[in-house]
Amino acid sequence: MGTARGPRLHPGAWWLWALGLGTAATRTTNPLLLGVLVGVSGYVVAVCRPDAPWARSYGAFVKLGLAVLLIRLGFAVVLGSPVPGTHVLVTLPELPLPDWAQGIRLGGRVTAEALAFACYDGLRLATLLICVGAANALASPSRLLKSLPGALYEAGVAAVVALTFAPNLIADVRRLRAARRLRGRPDRGVRGLLQVGLPVLEGALERSVALAAAMDARGYGRTARVSPAVHRATGALTLGGLLGVCAGTYGLLTAEGAVYGVPLLLAGVAAALGGLRLGGLRSPRTRYRPDGWGARAWLVAGSGTAVAALVVLAGAHDPAALRPGVVPLVAPTLPLWPAGAVLLGLLPSFVAPGEPS
Repeated sequence: MGTARGPRLHPGAWWLWALGLGTAATRTTNPLLLGVLVGVSGYVVAVCRPDAPWARSYGAFVKLGLAVLLIRLGFAVVLGSPVPGTHVLVTLPELPLPDWAQGIRLGGRVTAEALAFACYDGLRLATLLICVGAANALASPSRLLKSLPGALYEAGVAAVVALTFAPNLIADVRRLRAARRLRGRPDRGVRGLLQVGLPVLEGALERSVALAAAMDARGYGRTARVSPAVHRATGALTLGGLLGVCAGTYGLLTAEGAVYGVPLLLAGVAAALGGLRLGGLRSPRTRYRPDGWGARAWLVAGSGTAVAALVVLAGAHDPAALRPGVVPLVAPTLPLWPAGAVLLGLLPSFVAPGEPS
């Protein structure tokens, strides 16, 4: 277990940092820049990850990202691609399809342009999954659940099942594979996967449900009585705020709504926070040793937000650098200042190394 330089970091800061890197990944298809994002997340996980069972899930998310990339390439080879290409790599036997399946083909020409497009698209999704895996490896699920606003306590029992399933799954895989090796049984390959897969899924789900049942038995999510006016105001603010956030986000993503996007988004966030604040009055629960949001949490969350904002700005300024073309096929180049902006994501490795387990 490493030694920390201060109190434990708020788990929400890790999620905001990871979501910032994931947002940057969705704004580019440049494989070099995506590789920098993966390297930044992997280095921060290696430096800041605590020694806990739930913190060992990062490798599984990396493997999941590689599987997604390979599946995307396989679909491009078998089902073809909408991207036209002239550099034919191989021609597969094409199966004739009925008239109602027009636009779909099985086999045929496989071009370098189609594979490059599929690789860029799959690598972007894989990078997003790896960023989510970094958040799972750095933020304790139980501490994150404890930090939820009071208005969300009723959904906490369901959230704890979702948040703890993946870490429990990784811990059960390691435990069962070690037990099979001690008994001299295979723990790799298709046979080992089939014999380990079902017990692992059952065990991880049972542990997550048991934790949720224990929380419910101890009164987690119980609410106090509030006046009908407060109840109606909470619902109106929360619903109106979420609608404002959705409309503002849509405005930011379209050129026509850029004028009203930012004000509407800020108003929606403010209304949603007000609704959550009023909803917290329904929960009389006290917190034991609550996690504080200090200067280090601001630095960690701010570094991820800065990465997302700078990459979005770079995409608006020079979209060709962040989205290399495939028709005609050109070699991608690493844009320097967007890559430097991504390196800001390394700040947590300096301000929050060796988080305690």
